[in-house]
Amino acid sequence: MNQLALIALAVLATTLRVFVLIVLSIVSGWLLGYLAFKNARFESFYVSFIEVLESVPVISFFPIALIFFVNRIGGVLGVELAADFLVFTAVVWNIWIGIYQAYKTIPKEMLEVVENYGLGFFGRLSGLFIPFSIPRIVSNLFPSVADGFFYITVSEVFAVGSTSYSVFGIGSLLQNYLSENEWKLVYASMLAMALVIVATVFALREFSALAVAKYALDTDVPIMRRGRVRIRYSVLFSQLVSRNPLHKLSIYQWRSVIRRAQQTSFVQTKAKNRFQKVVRYGVFSALISLVLLIAYGVIEVLVTIPLDQWHSLIVSTPSLLVDLAFDYARVSVIALVSLVIAVTLGYYLAVNKSAEAIGIPLIQVLSAYPAPLYFPFVFALSFEIVRSSLGPLSVEFYVVLLGFVSTFYYVFYSFWMGVKSLPHEYWEIMKNLRLGFFQRIRKIVLPASFPYLISGISSTINSAWGGLMLAEYWPNIVDGKTLTVKHGLMKVVDLSTYTGNVSQAAWGSFIFGIVVVVYSLLFTKRMMDIARKRYVAEEGIYAA
Repeated sequence: MNQLALIALAVLATTLRVFVLIVLSIVSGWLLGYLAFKNARFESFYVSFIEVLESVPVISFFPIALIFFVNRIGGVLGVELAADFLVFTAVVWNIWIGIYQAYKTIPKEMLEVVENYGLGFFGRLSGLFIPFSIPRIVSNLFPSVADGFFYITVSEVFAVGSTSYSVFGIGSLLQNYLSENEWKLVYASMLAMALVIVATVFALREFSALAVAKYALDTDVPIMRRGRVRIRYSVLFSQLVSRNPLHKLSIYQWRSVIRRAQQTSFVQTKAKNRFQKVVRYGVFSALISLVLLIAYGVIEVLVTIPLDQWHSLIVSTPSLLVDLAFDYARVSVIALVSLVIAVTLGYYLAVNKSAEAIGIPLIQVLSAYPAPLYFPFVFALSFEIVRSSLGPLSVEFYVVLLGFVSTFYYVFYSFWMGVKSLPHEYWEIMKNLRLGFFQRIRKIVLPASFPYLISGISSTINSAWGGLMLAEYWPNIVDGKTLTVKHGLMKVVDLSTYTGNVSQAAWGSFIFGIVVVVYSLLFTKRMMDIARKRYVAEEGIYAA
């Protein structure tokens, strides 16, 4: 087959995987969100399930995917499902949270309308719940697509011990070209991926504009928020970005409700009730199956570990915690640099319309382009200069750099959206008082956008681990060189997987998951509570 045609097919396969998984996330989110909306007991389980697993990075699921899909199912199907499962766990929580939040903020008057017209399960979903969730979905598409492209190119080819697994796509094809030193084909592959990324970003921008124009609430700005919004604060988010929540949507909804009401009986038959129960139980069973799948992978690892090996794993725990401390130091640097860039560049773009029109699409394209594809070239072109300048710290520079480019956009877009959502009264005050840049940032902009910053920083920290895992142990990154650090938990997990020591990789992931969940519950919850109580921008307007 012609190599250019093969490259085109590989790019198409990779892109198709990402969007199929995003569509699957959206459809499952509609059903699960509705079930959580209607059932309080399931809602409690659903919210806790999402919040815990959202805070656990994708790499923690790798041993589970490896054991269940590769070892148990096996073959081409098992490897394909393993790759898809890892990407699914990267994009699904963001979308599920957005849909759930949209359902929870549906105006009471609209819920009464569908109740009065006696619409059934699908009538309610298609007539009210799905249209109301579309603006929140499109606001989460950009980070989901960026995460999807990042992890799909990494998961398309992976090795466990001496065994290498791959699925057809641009990630595996590029790996083959690099191993064969086919540099022209490497450049052609990267160019083809860049063209697809640019087309995808601009298509999503157009789709977002159309979707928001048709379905969105009345807002001062289009909904284009990057990063994960925490469930507990959906009301706060609605206060920050919305006004008159019934205007545009109610026009559409009344047309939709009246049209469906003409075809729907006020009294549902027993057959319809039974069908709705079957659908609800089916959705609930699907979520339980996902939980059981994760539990199965964990148990499968545990039962295969000999008793004498348990001793060595437990003894290694202090060393793993030290490695994790090194990683948190790297993540802290990434978060700090991302925050500084977000505050300066985000503010500049928010107040400069001409720069914003160019800068935002450019950043969207750069953030969506998979870093694992171009980073080896960055390393090759800059290695000698960086090594001569930084010496032993050059490795740390590249590790932090890869972590940064894979996650900085979360806090950047969160802060940018926070600045765009400031009430106009604050801008008038800053202008009348002739406040300078630093005074504006310190006294008004940072406090008013604090909820956005906390959400963005939390997402940045949670998403930095994928870049660290790739950078802390990258054999043969270019010209036989291996990028590796001396201390790092992501290196331990990655190296253990590479050498076939799945039990050590699973134990490291287990320790890591516990620490991350504790961090999320203690730090993120505390900061968001402070943001909700002390830094609500509208309260200053109301008080005045």
